[in-house]
Amino acid sequence: MDRIDKKILAALQRDGRLSVTDLAERVGLSLSPCHRRVRALEEAGVIQGYRAQLAPGALGLNFSAMVFVTLGEGNRQAVAAFETAVLDIPQIVEAQRLFGEPDYLLHVVAHDLPAFQRLYDEHLSALPNVQRLTSTLVMKRVIQDRGLPL
Repeated sequence: MDRIDKKILAALQRDGRLSVTDLAERVGLSLSPCHRRVRALEEAGVIQGYRAQLAPGALGLNFSAMVFVTLGEGNRQAVAAFETAVLDIPQIVEAQRLFGEPDYLLHVVAHDLPAFQRLYDEHLSALPNVQRLTSTLVMKRVIQDRGLPL
């Protein structure tokens, strides 16, 4: 990956809707070489996809919490059952498996505190093999969806 590829990636991280023509202009390439480079970056898996960034508040999702999960057992079947179950809860917008304790960090969104409480009581606490849940509320997003350093 050279300097031009990094410029392409930086531009696309800022605005994934750029046309190849605009992208080529921004990185100082003609259209065909720019298109070839973007396609090569996609095929190599460096660019995994394109998506719209949605504003949670505009969708009524004004509540955000980080939920730390400690599992009762750490064997392969218990981990697989937990990870499969979290996929079915759309309010979990990010889930990360951690080293050490706790075992997982879940980023959960909801309309408000009562909606989060219902989700917590009915779904999160019912996840397989959960020994303990600890929640902390997000007060403010300081950095959100920052592009990767290039």
